Amino acid sequence: MPALFFIALGGLLWRGLYLDTRTLPSMLIDKQMPKFSLETIGGDIVTNEDLPEQIFLLNVWGSYCLPCLVEHPTFMRLSEEGEIPVVGINYKDRNDLAKGWLETNGNPFAYSIEDENGRFGIDLGVYGAPETYLVDSEGVIRYRHVSVLDETVWLEEFLPAIEELRLESN
Repeated sequence: MPALFFIALGGLLWRGLYLDTRTLPSMLIDKQMPKFSLETIGGDIVTNEDLPEQIFLLNVWGSYCLPCLVEHPTFMRLSEEGEIPVVGINYKDRNDLAKGWLETNGNPFAYSIEDENGRFGIDLGVYGAPETYLVDSEGVIRYRHVSVLDETVWLEEFLPAIEELRLESN
């Protein structure tokens, strides 16, 4: 009996060596974004009705998040080129720190939802910042990336997914 236990345990550990630790499952893939009515860091109230009516990125970020600073130039470029709208979720952060961070580093977001207590993040299944969701023009979450979205991730993961969504909608 102990030998069978150790063989089974060894098999599980062996399988674990080949899992992609950057891929976290999301129950919301191919589902509508959760309903919300929240303030932006600028003080405006936004709801699902205010989401872009085209494919867009939803980026979870915070002023305390060093990886968010690494991915920030990619979002700035996307914003400046008008390639795709980016909506931010300022996750478990203080409003004054978030505003200061955007003033210092630039603001790539159409708007940034304030999620100081993390409740909206829970509804989305957020593990922590940074995370980025690809949302289609109907408000359906199509893809989730946990970790930094840099130029390589943009070109290899997001751009092909966006092209596929655009082809499906035609």
